[in-house]
Amino acid sequence: MITIRQAIATDFDIIREIAFQTWPITYGAILSKEQLCFMLNKFYSLEYLNLNAQQNQLFFIISENEIPLGFLGIEHHFDKKSITKIHKIYVLPDRQRKGIGKSAIDFVVKSALENHSNKVILNVNRFNQAVSFYQKMDFKIVQQIDIAIGNNYLMEDFVMERLL
Repeated sequence: MITIRQAIATDFDIIREIAFQTWPITYGAILSKEQLCFMLNKFYSLEYLNLNAQQNQLFFIISENEIPLGFLGIEHHFDKKSITKIHKIYVLPDRQRKGIGKSAIDFVVKSALENHSNKVILNVNRFNQAVSFYQKMDFKIVQQIDIAIGNNYLMEDFVMERLL
């Protein structure tokens, strides 16, 4: 059975471990090795995860039989609006396509509704195969953006939204 529980700071090592296992497979054909390392070390440092948590991002561990398989990072009332933003959603590569991502999205939608959001948004790399997964989950592409992240690197994203 899939369970999703709110993470605490001591769970950040689990989140880092999942990110470091998932990102090379997810982004290996999209990003240079240098950019991949830069982004992992920037976005998944313990300091950065703690900063995210202090800035209203809620983290969740997705498990099956108490074995962590993925994680979420979400923020309700994003931009002080009735929006829930998915900042992070990753499932271990060998556990993908087994309904875990759908369970995670269902969890986010339920939580968003409980927090009076009227939509859920996320950014996804334009070349990430997950774009089609999000479309199956009723997300629509609403914008294309490039975000400078340092070291002359860009995140080349789609902004996607699901109306509730």
